[in-house]
Amino acid sequence: MSIEVAGLHFDGADLAVRPQDDFYRHFNGSWLRNVEIPSDRSSDGAFVQLRIQSEQRVREIVEGATGSDEAKKLRDIYASFMDADAVEAKGISPIADDLTRVDSIENLAQFTEVLADLEAHGLQGIFGSFIYADMKDASTNIMYVQQGGISLPDEAYYRDEKHSDIRTAFLAHVEKMFTLAGVNNGAECAKDLLALETAIAAHHWDKVKNRDANLTYNKLKRSEVKSLMAALDWEQYLTIGQIPSQVLETVIVRQPSFFQGLNSILENFDASLWRTWLKWHLISGGAPYLSEDLVNENFAFYGTAISGTPDLRQRWKRAVGLIEGSLGEAVGKVYVEQYFPPAAKARMEKLVENLIQAYRVSISELEWMSPETKVKALEKLSKFRSKIGYPDKWRDYSALETTPDDLYGNVGRVIKFQRDFEISKIGKPVDRDEWGITPQTVNAFYNPIMNEIIFPAGILQPPFFGLMHDDAVNYGSIGGIIGHEIGHGFDDQGSKYDGDGSLNNWWSDNDREAFENRTKALIAQFNVLSPAEAPDVHVNGALTIGENIGDLGGLMIAYKAYKISLAGQPAPVIDGMSGDERFFYSWACTWRGTVRPEEMRRRIATDPHSPAEFRCNQILKNFTPFHETFGVTPDDAMWLDEVSRVTIW
Repeated sequence: MSIEVAGLHFDGADLAVRPQDDFYRHFNGSWLRNVEIPSDRSSDGAFVQLRIQSEQRVREIVEGATGSDEAKKLRDIYASFMDADAVEAKGISPIADDLTRVDSIENLAQFTEVLADLEAHGLQGIFGSFIYADMKDASTNIMYVQQGGISLPDEAYYRDEKHSDIRTAFLAHVEKMFTLAGVNNGAECAKDLLALETAIAAHHWDKVKNRDANLTYNKLKRSEVKSLMAALDWEQYLTIGQIPSQVLETVIVRQPSFFQGLNSILENFDASLWRTWLKWHLISGGAPYLSEDLVNENFAFYGTAISGTPDLRQRWKRAVGLIEGSLGEAVGKVYVEQYFPPAAKARMEKLVENLIQAYRVSISELEWMSPETKVKALEKLSKFRSKIGYPDKWRDYSALETTPDDLYGNVGRVIKFQRDFEISKIGKPVDRDEWGITPQTVNAFYNPIMNEIIFPAGILQPPFFGLMHDDAVNYGSIGGIIGHEIGHGFDDQGSKYDGDGSLNNWWSDNDREAFENRTKALIAQFNVLSPAEAPDVHVNGALTIGENIGDLGGLMIAYKAYKISLAGQPAPVIDGMSGDERFFYSWACTWRGTVRPEEMRRRIATDPHSPAEFRCNQILKNFTPFHETFGVTPDDAMWLDEVSRVTIW
């Protein structure tokens, strides 16, 4: 077996960079110098290339769909999106009647009536909501409500001086969108909108506070919810919005102070401001499915100004994106038949089994955790559930109605169909077989309330996983990713949930203190880092700590799992390269990526993941076997003094 057949390709390496000085650029440096980010993307890299592959595969599946009712629905939605001439001919007419309705609003009661009706068909509301398992009773579905009502990526964009240029661009964008939609006084409307959303954003919690599982769990009864935001007629809101009254019996309010703040704004209801807000969200939310001038202007701000992406994606790619969000599992059934054979699932199941065993060994050997807490940690690990490739049962789309000649209407019907599906869960047991992610998705996640990890077939592809790849390569890539996701069960938030998925403190105070001392050191390491794409900003170590813990634990546990897979036998040497070397090179391949400067600044402000170069290098610096494998010394840039290396799992 050659190193290429084993799954490693060094054509992107820069051998002039020593692995001891910058391992990330040693393996990826040539690729980084020569890569041209696709003009319709804000980033490129291993994950992006796999998403592009999945996108093309989905297109082929949709265009070739025949025979079934699901196939007809796929073709209907795709055809309605691809018929650009028909969409253009309709212009602003799909939302014209709704804009007229908004003009008639004179008071809060009328606003609530129109808002609730529009929300039922997809309008972004003044707050967010979703149905999920109760974090303290994972067998029960419950409604969560959370902060919302703003158009920019985060509350900081409304107050921080470093985002002042975005606010200026936002004003110009809003003015132009209103003008294109035929709304008069666009400039004044833009100023009014920014003023109102700034007032709303002032009550938002920041990203770090919003990560806290305990702070965001506030279980309130119907009377308490009504009292929290008394200005809103909740019964009217539910009735007009076609939401069963029982949904409000018990609710999880994630940010109570936000609703108090929003209440103070609604108590002093300004009909003119809120009409502007409602018109804006109708126009902005509908823009991707309306005439070309609105599509392009919407992209010019959210795609280019916010993320630095020069070009709008081709129409077929946007159509595929809509299909993914509408009938994702209908596509997924075909996808797994073509691209995820049973042998791949079997090999993945064995890999996960070894990762679980590695965690079991690691927890048992921890020096900083007490025996009592270890017992509970191992109990939680024993209850982990793995979902690999695709669900055992598929979503039923028979109630969804579609037509090939009404794009905007199709979008509204899809949103209503999905909303009704979610609301129907209230009062029913939690369905632990539900996935919440499609098989063709290039992603993976840990669900703390279900205590499960989910790995769709879409990410179980080269370079992350190959059926014919060497074990060292698979463990260094997908093994690290899976280890990362399992680690979320024990990070600064996941560790607050027990083995049954309930929010429950199962740690002793001393164990929690020892854990947090280690995480504080990791926060400090990342706080001083600045990405190459945007050297003027620093990583927020507190915001990224959960993902950094995941990466650190993922690497360490994947390495142990790889050793378990060898069953005491020496690793094969391939093209002169040891198993450990292949493992670490595969880790570097996983994080190959680059983003546009604008997108990097947005991610630093809002994304809990660290930039790719640090997910590779900074994590490796904390891992002694890496130092030993490549002979890293105190004179090398990759060196981190042993006493400063953080070990958690």
